[in-house]
Amino acid sequence: MKKLIKNRYFQWTILLLSGIFLGWLLFHKTATPNKNNYSDTKSIGTIWTCSMHPQIRRDKPGNCPICGMTLIPLNQNTDTTGIGAISFTTDALQLANVQTSIVKIEKPEKAVRMYGRIESDERLVQTIPAHIPGRIEELLVNFTGDVVVKGQTIAIIYSPTLIQAQQELIEAKKLSNTLPGALQAAREKLRQWKLTEKQISDIENTEKIISNFEVKSTVSGIITKKIVNQGDYVSQGSPLYEVSDLSKVWVIFDAYESDLPWIKQGDKVQFTLQSIPGKSFSENISFIAPIIDNLTRVAKVRIELVNKGGMFKPGMFVTGVVNAKLEGFKDNIIIPSSAVLWTGKRSVVYVKIPNTQMPTFEMREIDLGPELGGSFVVLAGLNEGEEMVTNGVFSVDAAAQLAGKTSMMNRNTNTKNEVIPDYRKQTSTNLASQLSIIFNSYILLKDKLVSTDASEAFTEAQNLQQTISSTDMNLFQAATHDYWMIKSNLVLTSLKEINKNSNIDEIRKSFILISENLIKLFKAFGTGNNKAFVQFCPMANQNIGAFWLSTEKQIKNPYYGNLMLTCGETRDTLK
Repeated sequence: MKKLIKNRYFQWTILLLSGIFLGWLLFHKTATPNKNNYSDTKSIGTIWTCSMHPQIRRDKPGNCPICGMTLIPLNQNTDTTGIGAISFTTDALQLANVQTSIVKIEKPEKAVRMYGRIESDERLVQTIPAHIPGRIEELLVNFTGDVVVKGQTIAIIYSPTLIQAQQELIEAKKLSNTLPGALQAAREKLRQWKLTEKQISDIENTEKIISNFEVKSTVSGIITKKIVNQGDYVSQGSPLYEVSDLSKVWVIFDAYESDLPWIKQGDKVQFTLQSIPGKSFSENISFIAPIIDNLTRVAKVRIELVNKGGMFKPGMFVTGVVNAKLEGFKDNIIIPSSAVLWTGKRSVVYVKIPNTQMPTFEMREIDLGPELGGSFVVLAGLNEGEEMVTNGVFSVDAAAQLAGKTSMMNRNTNTKNEVIPDYRKQTSTNLASQLSIIFNSYILLKDKLVSTDASEAFTEAQNLQQTISSTDMNLFQAATHDYWMIKSNLVLTSLKEINKNSNIDEIRKSFILISENLIKLFKAFGTGNNKAFVQFCPMANQNIGAFWLSTEKQIKNPYYGNLMLTCGETRDTLK
């Protein structure tokens, strides 16, 4: 019996072990060893971080838990771009909402907005005076805004002086036969007090003295100011009313000092009034004040309006817009404000480098002109047809900072730390021949700068541009192609800047970046069997320093010429 129980236990044990073994055979999947201790490449994924808090690491996009900013991809740059460029995958660009546009030359236009009010035309504002001294017995126009017409009686004045003058006229009339001159003098005195010929004749004929004199309006218009009250004593010439003819009015705008370069006399102003909603008007600028208010820093800009039906009333607020064109910047590039990053005195943008396997961008400093309200005029640094980042530029710059690339906050990146690839073994004989031509063309440009010959330097710069542009791209392989395109495009950009300005100082300024990038190219691909010395002037480039190449060890400085011909030292040798 005991032996039978032992056999059963043995059978159950065998059955259990057999089931476990069969289950392992059916459901087990062999694992592939991974040298990097990751299950697969996809599980690594893109690491997302915050540009302001790089300690944050996430395996998917989102917002920074500290500041709430949108996370950006960290592992997106490649090693072949060098220190001055940053590459992205297509997915990373979409997630970072990076958008680009083609650089274009446009006519610079700016909507200059001004605020003002309607005022009376100063030329049509007149004062009605009291032509005789006396007491105001009655005012027939008693409030501001009343309408008067020329010849209307507006006031009655009691004047003892006028009574005396009338008595003199009567006496002079009696003595007219013996003293005719006295009669004429008495008449003229009353004429000066604005009595009419009929009034003077009536006094002479009836010998009836007028004690209350009627003051007639000499103009037609609106009473804009009542200066006297009934019972007041006035002297000869004292103002009684101010009358404005509102058949024409002015609009006086305040133009800020910064907007004055954009507007000129004759420009058309589109304006609206709060009291007339839904309707716009337009008129040309007739006058711009030659002085600026010391406190408000504005100048007065005037337009003149015909006021049909009294529609425009003095005191109304007006909003005007001038769509101004800056004549001095007709052929300049216009870029949106969203494309520009500012740091101190510098303005930078990110330009897409063409013909690269991955979307690659290079930071570039530019010179900005006037602000257009949402866009800027570019004076230097960009060329028509280039592609630049117009949205998401901060994400691109933040990625460059995290990757240790040249960026807005990392301008003076030490190029010694840049890993320059060595492609000399892949340089064919044909490519070496073309590199030699480029090198010799560069040396000719350098020599003309040494001799401070602006005209010849301009010509050699054009020759160098043509030489580089004519390089046969079929001589480059995939890896070498990208590096050549990145650096050569930077050289061509600087050479195109020389086309805009042939001044020797501007050529030398462009020569700094030309030399910097060509040195990198010659280090990577060779100089085409030419021996070259890398030389450095610490005082060039506003004391930042600048390099150049020379075929001789003796220093001949291209940045200063004869002013400091021997300033510099040899830093390296290219063989």
